[in-house]
Amino acid sequence: MTETVAAPPPVSPPPSVSLPPAVPTRRTGVRRTAVTAALLAPAGLTVGALVLVPLALVLRNSFATADPYGGIQGGFTLANYHELLDPVYLKVFGYSLGMAALNSVVCLVLGYMVSYYLVGRPPRRQGLLLLLIIVPFWTDFLVRTFAWINLLSPGGPVNALTDALGLTHGPTEWIPSQGASFVGLVYAFLPTAIFPVYASLRGVDPALGEAARDLGCGWWRVHTRVLLPLARPGLLAAALLTFVPTLGVFVIPVLLGGGKHQLIGNLIVTLYTEFRNQPMGAAASVVLLALMIVSLAVFGAAAGRLRRAQRKGGTS
Repeated sequence: MTETVAAPPPVSPPPSVSLPPAVPTRRTGVRRTAVTAALLAPAGLTVGALVLVPLALVLRNSFATADPYGGIQGGFTLANYHELLDPVYLKVFGYSLGMAALNSVVCLVLGYMVSYYLVGRPPRRQGLLLLLIIVPFWTDFLVRTFAWINLLSPGGPVNALTDALGLTHGPTEWIPSQGASFVGLVYAFLPTAIFPVYASLRGVDPALGEAARDLGCGWWRVHTRVLLPLARPGLLAAALLTFVPTLGVFVIPVLLGGGKHQLIGNLIVTLYTEFRNQPMGAAASVVLLALMIVSLAVFGAAAGRLRRAQRKGGTS
């Protein structure tokens, strides 16, 4: 009679022991805080020394009184801001806002056209064209502004072109003028308008434009109904990057415009150097800063509204 051997029962694996999460001790929290503070200290000290302290000094000086030589005498007065309400200065503020708005619109239109052309090129050619846009801006800003003086001078390349087209006859004074100053502003800020719009259009599927054309949309409707709404974030960023810095430009109106039509930046330089009124120059600087902050707030509100609209459209 054969004897059967029973198989041993299966051995179950030991139950997994879940360890409780490590509770950070007070020493660990202090150490992390110290490391974070040590990492942020250089940047914080730099920002404080180069941004916050000068800003506080300018703000304080804007309420000070001037000594007989135009220096800071101390005290506290609102007369500096009251004098900026003079129609002469208000005209400068209005002209600066108008010029900044016009420069932003022109840069947006040209930037969109250039970006649309770039997006339609092969990827390798896009990189080359972007490099051609960037290369001139490797040189100094002042040097590039002087180059426009040579281009717009009587008998220069622009004058030769207009003579060839029959628009002018002989040497023509293009500079100094308000038009030359505006051309310099557009040239200075056009690249800052191209890159945000290019980044937005690059993320748009080309099939959307082709589908719109197949459905009967013309060139204008393809851009206004399809591409422009999708490129709004880039257009908003481009408008911000052109409008705000244009308010403080002072080199271009002096070199290309002859200083006849001043922006706020030119007014600040004039108050500091020619009028030798440092408190009033500081007050004009604070007004410029306030205009920039208001502009940033407006563009920020527009960007937030755009994000909410996109989020609402995506969930609906």
